[in-house]
Amino acid sequence: MTVEQRRRNMQHIKSKDTKIEVALRKALWKKGLRYRKNYSKLPGKPDIAFVKYKVAVFCDSEFFHGKDWEVLKPRLEKANNSEFWVKKISRNRERDEEVNKQLLFLGWTVIRFWGKEILSQTEECVKVIEEAIFDSKINSIDILSDELTDFTEN
Repeated sequence: MTVEQRRRNMQHIKSKDTKIEVALRKALWKKGLRYRKNYSKLPGKPDIAFVKYKVAVFCDSEFFHGKDWEVLKPRLEKANNSEFWVKKISRNRERDEEVNKQLLFLGWTVIRFWGKEILSQTEECVKVIEEAIFDSKINSIDILSDELTDFTEN
């Protein structure tokens, strides 16, 4: 690709409503699961958030989030503008870890899927989310049960 073609290509990459997000959201909606999208009240603005159950889902593209970083990094170091791309993707990976820690500290379950995983195994991704929601419901019931026990003992 020429520099101009690459530039035009990169300008058209979206951060919201990507193909992978839409595919997962449609499957979740079809299952009757309701969610918030790009939920700005949380760190990292999760692509999909189940606020009631405290489950945050991120749909990460392989390139920008550095999947197989040990393989990708040396390839990028040989490419044009390598310093920029290595720095950018490294920072994205660091930010992903920071966001995960912040959300876990706030009591949220964090789920991250790779784009190709969503497109090729959508149903499995939905099952992972359903299990996280189910676990959240069970934990809520346990907490309520413990509080009720404490209340009745006093």
